[in-house]
Amino acid sequence: MAQAFPPGGTFFDNAKRSFANVPVNNSKDNAISTTEFLEASESLTKLFDVLGSVAFRPVANDMTGNIKKIRDRQLQAPMDSESLQELVRNELKTKKHTATEGLVWLTRGLDFTSQALRQNLTNPNDELSTSFRNAYGNTLKQYHGMLIKPIFSAAMSATPYRKDFYAKLGDDQTRVHKELGDWLTALEERVGILKEFLGRKENKY
Repeated sequence: MAQAFPPGGTFFDNAKRSFANVPVNNSKDNAISTTEFLEASESLTKLFDVLGSVAFRPVANDMTGNIKKIRDRQLQAPMDSESLQELVRNELKTKKHTATEGLVWLTRGLDFTSQALRQNLTNPNDELSTSFRNAYGNTLKQYHGMLIKPIFSAAMSATPYRKDFYAKLGDDQTRVHKELGDWLTALEERVGILKEFLGRKENKY
């Protein structure tokens, strides 16, 4: 597999966009900019390449499919989709919910990923398999049926050793841990905003 970071850098140097660079308009109900959010989400899916197992392909494909649903709606109605919140409200007015459903599932996938990595970063003795399994139980598992759960369980068991994963993120481990922590904080903030927004009664479909 190709190295995930440039010489002397980290994985995050290659990311097209960090969640820290996804605008949030606090004066407009924490409106999250659609274009930048989708770019950051696409960058996150590259992390599953670093995890290195084909077992994670369904996880990455699921996220990519949901990103496409949201972007398709944005391209269809750009003036109504500048923020994710506007996109949802305006799509639901049309009695359709393809992109809204995509955002719900993308948010769940991002929540799963952020919880797994945060737990692993906070608990230096935990292997990735433990962190990902715990995060799956806290997030996606409740929404998955009998056919999907084994696929995700296989992915949890196929995670690389902790030391190998972090080595693929960069040579300077102090910098890797700091940048991963900053990236996660921004991701967690935006996931929290979306979970609250999508949980509102008027945004159910």
